[in-house]
Amino acid sequence: MRRAIDIRPSGTWDGNSLVANVTLTFDDRFRRRLRLVDDGGDEFLLDLAEATRMEEGDGLVLEDGGIIAVQAAAEPIIDIQCVSASQAARVAWHLGNRHTPVQILDRGALRIREDHVLMEMVKGLGAIAVRRSAPFSPEPGAYAAGGGHGHGHSHGHSHDHDDHGEQSSGEVPGAV
Repeated sequence: MRRAIDIRPSGTWDGNSLVANVTLTFDDRFRRRLRLVDDGGDEFLLDLAEATRMEEGDGLVLEDGGIIAVQAAAEPIIDIQCVSASQAARVAWHLGNRHTPVQILDRGALRIREDHVLMEMVKGLGAIAVRRSAPFSPEPGAYAAGGGHGHGHSHGHSHDHDDHGEQSSGEVPGAV
């Protein structure tokens, strides 16, 4: 079986090395080891040293030097349009407060995975929310290295952001 052992970012590999394409959802574009099928129906093993985020146009380097180009699959998403920068900031804050992956689009629009609860929340904040099918490539986040080709970040615990309570002392919790 063919084995992909490295990733070359979009624009850094030679198109003459292209042997196949593979179309993947966002979740399948953040992997370390997985058996995949290219768009032509041929299997290959993604076998990277560590989980790595793949973007549209990246090249998966095969052991023989061939390249399989990564394409972002269309998936169920919600596009969010805000009427002002302050509304966009408010919507983005609420989505971030729920640890929701968000893609930043042109003209201040946002894109999230389809979720009926979040769609109602966004509408309640006055934004326009439209269900679509499109590629999803959210911001990698502050903990990612390499500008989009970094590694994930997990808190390793769960917590509730909706019930913070009042801070009457004026002190910041956890401050030393």
